[in-house]
Amino acid sequence: MTATHAQPYTQRVRAVRDVVALLLLPVPLLVALPLAFAGGGTRRWFGGRGENVRADAQAAKDAAAAAFYELDTAQRDLRISIETITAVDSTPAARKAVEDFAALGRRIDEVSHSYITAVDAHDLDRDDLEASTAARARAELSSAKDELVRVKGELDRYAAGLGPLLETAETQLARLAPAVERARQTLLAASNALDAVRASGLRADDLAARLAALAPELTKLNQGAGRHGVPETLQRADQVLRDADAVRTEAERLPERAAEIDRRLVSLRTRAQALTTRAGKVEPVLSELRRRFTAACWQDLQGVPAQTASTVRQAEEKIREAAKARDEQRWPDAISLLSTVRALLNSTDEAVSAAGDRLQRLNAVSKDPQHEIERTRFAIRDAQRLAMAGRNTPDPRHARPLDDSVARLDRAVAGLEGRHPDYWHFLTEMEGVRRTVARVVSDIREERGAGS
Repeated sequence: MTATHAQPYTQRVRAVRDVVALLLLPVPLLVALPLAFAGGGTRRWFGGRGENVRADAQAAKDAAAAAFYELDTAQRDLRISIETITAVDSTPAARKAVEDFAALGRRIDEVSHSYITAVDAHDLDRDDLEASTAARARAELSSAKDELVRVKGELDRYAAGLGPLLETAETQLARLAPAVERARQTLLAASNALDAVRASGLRADDLAARLAALAPELTKLNQGAGRHGVPETLQRADQVLRDADAVRTEAERLPERAAEIDRRLVSLRTRAQALTTRAGKVEPVLSELRRRFTAACWQDLQGVPAQTASTVRQAEEKIREAAKARDEQRWPDAISLLSTVRALLNSTDEAVSAAGDRLQRLNAVSKDPQHEIERTRFAIRDAQRLAMAGRNTPDPRHARPLDDSVARLDRAVAGLEGRHPDYWHFLTEMEGVRRTVARVVSDIREERGAGS
């Protein structure tokens, strides 16, 4: 075994690759090279058939070298693509692509070994090369070349199927640098906005804490995708951008937010004072209701004065708590407390208004109940005409509730007879009849709209 044969296989592949690359240089360059391949001396050439066989063997060797070089170059290029995919993609499809490439690599090693063995087995430059040896060399080298070409075809087909995975990976890699830079710039903008807010006298401690929490993420972004992976880095950049942008937006809005809280404090204080004044008028209204109408018309309003006073006290206490939260710049607490105050005052406003509205409506119906009666009868007649439109007889589903509404109206009207009629019951009955009729009308129109 020669020293060349004793080299490790990987070193041998490199050596063969370098020689092959040299042999594939353009012809003028080959002519300019020293005649080292002939040992520096002259070589005795056989004429006739022996020379032709030697030439055929040399041509087979050159063709095999070209096939080896093409296969090796394609494998190198494809390895870059695989590294691109593995840097980005960990899906089952990507893992299978890596496994398939490894299997192809083993087949490439096998045919490359066969090619190198064939090259090493025959010295085509020997002066005493026999024609039979040259013919055997040509056959072995041609066979090696065919195997190299076949595996090159497998590699090409594999590369063609790799297109979608590679395109996705390259797209993500193209996104990486801009995404990281956008995250950094957004963090800087958030920091500047926070500095401006603090310069105006607002602490914004919660925003500062949220911004500080992003510092470890920025460190990981600066460490790069090589350490943390491309998908994870892209995801981290997007998350940092969203979080930092939220801090920036809130910081920029904070002065306006503080001013709005101040306005709401003033408005709600004024409203609470106005409700206190209005609540003082509830008792005279109740007194008139008790004097002029039956107990059924006002007994549900008896607790309004006490309820109003209690609710207003609660609202005023919450306003003081909200003012303290605002002074301490606890913005979420201040906003929450002001929302509670608004809800309390809304409920109180409704209760105070209910007494006055009740008296007004009872006064109107006691003077002229006929208006409510005609209004309700009109609604029933209109619904009846709609139910009969295009029909000889109404649908029982519509006719029954309308008939019941007529009877209910008649009973309510009859209830007005006597010395002390319950006008509030009459009004609630009229409202109930009109709601029932409105539902029937809605059902009829919905059914006819669906059938058209």
